[in-house]
Amino acid sequence: MHRLLILSCTFFSLLPAPLMAAEGTVNSHTDTFIGITCVAIFLISYLFVLGEEYFHLRKSKPVIVAAGLIWLLVGLAYTLEGDSETAAIAFRHNLLEYAELFFFLLAAMSFITSMEERQVFAALRSWLVSCKLSLIQIYWTTGALAFLLSPIADNLSTALLMGAVVMAVGKHTVKFVTLGCINVVVAANAGGAFSPFGDITTLMVWQKGIIEFSGFFNLFIPSVVSWLVPALLMSLAIQKGYPVPERRHQQRRMKPGARRIMVLFILTILLAVTSHSFLHLPSVLGMMTGLGILKLYGYYLSRFEAHIRDTGHIHNHHIENLTDISQIKGDHTDVIRRFHIFQVVERSSWDTLMFFYGIVLSVGGLAALGYLGLLSDLVYSHLGPTLANSLIGVLSSLIDNIPVMFAVLTMQPDMSTNQWLLVTLTTGIGGSLLSIGSAAGIALMGQAQGVYTFYAHLKWSWAIALGYLLSIAAHLWLNGI
Repeated sequence: MHRLLILSCTFFSLLPAPLMAAEGTVNSHTDTFIGITCVAIFLISYLFVLGEEYFHLRKSKPVIVAAGLIWLLVGLAYTLEGDSETAAIAFRHNLLEYAELFFFLLAAMSFITSMEERQVFAALRSWLVSCKLSLIQIYWTTGALAFLLSPIADNLSTALLMGAVVMAVGKHTVKFVTLGCINVVVAANAGGAFSPFGDITTLMVWQKGIIEFSGFFNLFIPSVVSWLVPALLMSLAIQKGYPVPERRHQQRRMKPGARRIMVLFILTILLAVTSHSFLHLPSVLGMMTGLGILKLYGYYLSRFEAHIRDTGHIHNHHIENLTDISQIKGDHTDVIRRFHIFQVVERSSWDTLMFFYGIVLSVGGLAALGYLGLLSDLVYSHLGPTLANSLIGVLSSLIDNIPVMFAVLTMQPDMSTNQWLLVTLTTGIGGSLLSIGSAAGIALMGQAQGVYTFYAHLKWSWAIALGYLLSIAAHLWLNGI
């Protein structure tokens, strides 16, 4: 919070000089009262986002209001100049970009939530807990799984899943839980950096058409480096031995249909990739088609479970697998809650989706006023793309990487493909430098409250920073400038 206030004050203190340089820019409103007011509105709204836990205010609410106020002022600025079309065209352009991102994420979240409802993740967690691994084996297993799962699922869901495993098997060893959670956050963010599906920032770059789907895999080795370097250093501090065994562990199994939903998810990803790469259609088309197929399969599951409920043909196997039971009666009838795909979709993170709306429209409004073009000239022209992209990753540890990446995409600096890969890498892994730098870290702080904290993470930031720098070096060495 204090850091953002300092950044805000610094930004405003530097405004006069850049504004003088921007006077010659076409349709630039950076030197006007309206422009400065819009920047202030955005910064104030983001203060509320950073203070979400303190204010108990959902992060989507202030940014949605900010987006509305900013665009009203943008429209006013252009109307006062006698231009009644430019603002509307710019708004529709940004709204279309958000719409593609919204429906893509809605489809992906629906698949993830469906697998969660079918207890896919609960079964995986249960299996890992029952394996009776040593502490160091659990440490490396959860880290590796977080790295490998986050390119398919999002890094937030992966971090929560692996974090739950770390806390379940090592809850009597505080130091292990702390190191395990840090390892999971770093691994999940690193794994999400080399896949269009692993993070919102990589998804935005892919949808923009800047990097082809296969091009992201050039970041695989740099991503591995960014995880393995701090993981190896932290592993030296983990005590030897085994976790305290649980007296009773209930084995969880997947519900019927879980495997088919996983297969549908993979096929949907393939459809999105092929339609985008070969037919040059937006990837959201493939994702929404897959969501429609999931809904049809959800209809079948619903009828199947209704048949079980109505006929009373419920064996012990069904009771064990269909564990979403409201109440169990003597004859086992009317105990199964039917699978409703629309209820599954409702459980998607609407606050996150609305937050994206506020961020995309707010940043787009500032771009329409000329601020992002100004920043692009100041940052990329004076610092050079390599240094600028490296520092942008550090910035993403203080400010959410989504507005940072969207700002870069809106700036559209003249960079090579390898430089676009670099900024994709740094915004993805830069959030690991601090626990508040990524959604995965913030979520785990809430899940392991009092154990995995900001200061516990900060103690190992030096190791994470070393991995960050070495991953940049690995990218430049392997892929070039």
